[in-house]
Amino acid sequence: MTNIIEWDKKYSVDVPELDKCQKQLMDMFNTLIEMKTNKGEAKDVANLVTEINDFSKIFFCKEEKILGRKGYPDLEIHSKAHRRFIKKAIGLRREIAEDVDNLSIEDVVELRNCLIAHFESADTLFIPFLRIHRYVKECENKK
Repeated sequence: MTNIIEWDKKYSVDVPELDKCQKQLMDMFNTLIEMKTNKGEAKDVANLVTEINDFSKIFFCKEEKILGRKGYPDLEIHSKAHRRFIKKAIGLRREIAEDVDNLSIEDVVELRNCLIAHFESADTLFIPFLRIHRYVKECENKK
């Protein structure tokens, strides 16, 4: 299926816990796309959209906690990007509140692509910061 995108190392933020969350969220989107393509049960589609909303909040919260503990200077900007994504995801849920058929594959793919764009742009900005932080900590531990 052409709309399915598998997680790739290029999305990695070099934090295994966060990479695992990325993979899980991408899998959820892939499942949702498959459900919409194969005319899945409306209730299952609605439940998965809710699950994506809930899981993305948990994932972003984990990421923000890690960045906050390390003192990431652009945390507020990064958090705003998370809130924009959540707002769009909630929009999908509202879209299907009355009728699940209101949700198009295009809408799902667009939101998934927003997530991937976030992985490829905003998330890559904090990778060097975390690596330097880890290096400094390792050096301090060697003393």
